[in-house]
Amino acid sequence: MPRAKIRARFLAPIARFAEHEAQSGILLMVCAAVALVAANSPLAGGFAEFWQTKLSLGIGAGFKLDKPFLLWINDGLMAVFFVLVGLEIKREVLLGELSSAKKAALPLVAALGGMVVPALIFRVLNPAEPSARGWGIPMATDIAFALGVLALLGSRVPFALKVFLTAVAIVDDLGAVLVIALFYTAKIDVTMLGLAGVVLLGLVGLNRLGTRSFAPYLVLGVMLWVCFLKSGVHATIAGVLFALTIPVRVYLSPRRFSNEAQEALDEFDRHLADPDADQSVLLSEGSQTAVHELEQACEKVQMPLSRMMHSLHPWVSLMIVPIFALANAGVGLNGAGASLGATAAQGVIFGLLLGKPLGIFCFSWLAVRFKLCSLPEGVSWRQIFGLGVLAGIGFTMSLFIAELAFTEESLLHTAKIGILAGSLLAGVLGYLILRSQAPKTA
Repeated sequence: MPRAKIRARFLAPIARFAEHEAQSGILLMVCAAVALVAANSPLAGGFAEFWQTKLSLGIGAGFKLDKPFLLWINDGLMAVFFVLVGLEIKREVLLGELSSAKKAALPLVAALGGMVVPALIFRVLNPAEPSARGWGIPMATDIAFALGVLALLGSRVPFALKVFLTAVAIVDDLGAVLVIALFYTAKIDVTMLGLAGVVLLGLVGLNRLGTRSFAPYLVLGVMLWVCFLKSGVHATIAGVLFALTIPVRVYLSPRRFSNEAQEALDEFDRHLADPDADQSVLLSEGSQTAVHELEQACEKVQMPLSRMMHSLHPWVSLMIVPIFALANAGVGLNGAGASLGATAAQGVIFGLLLGKPLGIFCFSWLAVRFKLCSLPEGVSWRQIFGLGVLAGIGFTMSLFIAELAFTEESLLHTAKIGILAGSLLAGVLGYLILRSQAPKTA
């Protein structure tokens, strides 16, 4: 086996990150379309009943969770989604676009504007309860959809714009997490919340001890999720807190890794040069040992946080979020015109379509105007505005917050109509605005 192929096979995991934004965005659209078709077909009744099917999990009679399939998705699978959100937040704060005041200033200010202005627009249009509870719905940005649209634009937009959108969306996610924790929480069970605190301290202890195996984190993570589920604080918050305890420290320095990897490759080559060795199958003990040592070196030089992100990302983007869309985007369109006329739908649509671009653009302009930060290199103000429009694609997070905000079926239905309409318009307009900014380059 040539040395180049060996390096590609065993060293690639260090730099590879499975980003599937475009594929995830397409799959989300397909699942949303399937849900809409099913909800407006003769199968509508059976489709809705399927998601309400009860599923029980437990150990004996003392501990049992009995929930509809829909809630297992929204409270369970989406907790894994929020683990990935938490990992991305921690990575960006420690190592990425939010790791210094200079880097973080513009994304922070832009995201703040993109949350405050949509929420204000919604509250102006919906000043009274119960519809006023939906003010958090238009604050969200669906990063998979938004980055998927940017990917379709290819070289028409600078790479710095994608980095900026990612940073804004990460801050936006953090804002959504805080909003869910503070404003969309049911009655709190102090005892269970206290137990959650004890489990969280255990996770922090694993981090401080330098534990790199994921098994003990997973056990305590499940316990943390159950405690939050029983406490009244939404269980997905457990996913974020769990993610923040995953360590970033590595066991090998880059220089030591390079030396150990080189030694393993040299040892492998020595066995490969043996004329009596089978060149198609690695059978010798020496070559297997060399491969094992190389794998160990690769693992030790990776941050546990990055390894977990790489493992979770395809599952979240290509399975969990599409399943969430399939379960939650099924909205009957009979009377959709009347629903669009309701203030709850209008608050969502105008919040996403107008509030997002105005908030992101105006807050960014003020921050640059007062020299708090500067525009990313190669990015124009028109592109910032186009990005703001694109950030109006709320979809996944907006649907999630709507499920928490509204228990009334009519209000939830109206909000979903607004989310679908506002996200669709934001995606199309954002694409057209950004596409018009620069010619395609080679």
